[in-house]
Amino acid sequence: MPVSAQTDQIPEQGLFASEGPGGPWWRLNTRQPVSYEVRLHPRLLDPADPTLADAGAAAAQPAGQERRRLLVVESTVYELYGYEISRYFTEQKVDYEVLVIDAHERVKTMDLVMKVVAAMDGFGIVRRAEPVIAFGGGVLTDVAGLASSLYRRSTPHVRVPTTLVGMIDAGIGAKTGVNLGQHKNRLGAYHPAVTTLIDTQFLRTLDERHIANGLAEILKIALIKDAGLMELLESDGARLISERMQAADSLDQGRGAKEVIRRAIQGMLSELQPNLWEHRLTRLVDYGHSFSPAIEMRALPELLHGEAVCVDMAFCTVLARHRGWLTREQQDRIIRLMGELRLPSWHPVCTSALITRALQETTRHRDGRQRLPLPVGIGQACFVDDLSDTELVAALAELRELGHLREDVAL
Repeated sequence: MPVSAQTDQIPEQGLFASEGPGGPWWRLNTRQPVSYEVRLHPRLLDPADPTLADAGAAAAQPAGQERRRLLVVESTVYELYGYEISRYFTEQKVDYEVLVIDAHERVKTMDLVMKVVAAMDGFGIVRRAEPVIAFGGGVLTDVAGLASSLYRRSTPHVRVPTTLVGMIDAGIGAKTGVNLGQHKNRLGAYHPAVTTLIDTQFLRTLDERHIANGLAEILKIALIKDAGLMELLESDGARLISERMQAADSLDQGRGAKEVIRRAIQGMLSELQPNLWEHRLTRLVDYGHSFSPAIEMRALPELLHGEAVCVDMAFCTVLARHRGWLTREQQDRIIRLMGELRLPSWHPVCTSALITRALQETTRHRDGRQRLPLPVGIGQACFVDDLSDTELVAALAELRELGHLREDVAL
């Protein structure tokens, strides 16, 4: 019972008036056109290339008007690339200020958003002509995006993701968000960047664990809709981690990395486009994101986002096999690939109480229905609404055993 994409139903536009028992009433139906770019662009900080300096600005900027930009940069990114960023905007003759912030899950709150908002206000951003430019991983781009959605009710921003998760997942959608207490991304808005510019050379300075962390989100796309991508990860995944997705010194001149990233982005965007505002809560890309928010927040700072997603996917793999939608061979193939990609399939915080509460919270988030995607073979998925506590406990017990077996093999 694989799922196919659906198109949002948008009511006819117009202003409608009528008379009711209590007097006249009106209904306004409208639509907001949404268009944004995701662009792979190598050597983005080449001082001779105006792409970044011009990105996201109003097309009809008055002649002679000075270009100004507020740059929001994650602190580690600034340490590594601060000189190149400053040189770039200086050479491009852009008047800029830099806000450097620490951005990770433990500080991903409205306090950090308000710090960005204060910098925007202090810089005196012109509402449409001076987009904020955000350099960093998913946490940084989420925070900067939410600040931009709030400031003057909508200020354009440009994303320059510097992690693999940001390049193929967090940086290319419409959602922004921050945590509230122990709840991941409980506060947020739909506010896509006008442009996301992806330069994979930023991955050169990422450690291998964070490359693997991004590959978890790529594995998600492979398992639910792209069996060919799964094969690429099986053949090239371990090498792509050690090469940090770079072409230099690669046996294939980077063709494998480029194809993996291209297919991951294409797969994600094809799922987002017909349902960008999530009017439908039945979403294939929620695979790996039903139990992982609770797992990730409980395990902080031990687990990275993609690692928690991978534990969720492993759990859902076992659930699917118990229902007969995966063979034992397919389940073993998935779990084995997780190991080859240096990703966990188990974590000790996964108690039956946590998993049960996580599903209850997810059900509330999805309007009272589980709408839980499970794989059907490799590359397809279906949704369930009837998972029982008994199923959860049985699958969790098997996953725990599989996790211990993997640890024994590693030793």
